[in-house]
Amino acid sequence: MLFDIAPSEFVLIAAVAIVFIGPKDMPRALRTAGRWMGRARRMSNHLRSGLETMIREAELEEMERKWREQNEAIMKAHPPGEAASLPAPAEPAPPGAEQPQPPLAPAAPPQTG
Repeated sequence: MLFDIAPSEFVLIAAVAIVFIGPKDMPRALRTAGRWMGRARRMSNHLRSGLETMIREAELEEMERKWREQNEAIMKAHPPGEAASLPAPAEPAPPGAEQPQPPLAPAAPPQTG
């Protein structure tokens, strides 16, 4: 419902507005009320988008801080000079490529007996 107003309450408000404002000035009053509601809605949307932007920026800063801490921990655990002494990882074969087979041992000559 509109602002949690029951239909009977809405009819009562409309009747009181017609009595106090008058039917002649009612369209102008409704336009003015509509403009105020539109401004309030735009302001609340602007506020909400600003808050969401601040939250996203704070989350991004937190993620960057965690990344830097993890990166520093990794760099301390594995100094740059240590990488040269490690064996190079084997490159995986491209998909569909045949795996190299080890050479076969020469066949032993048949024994005669």
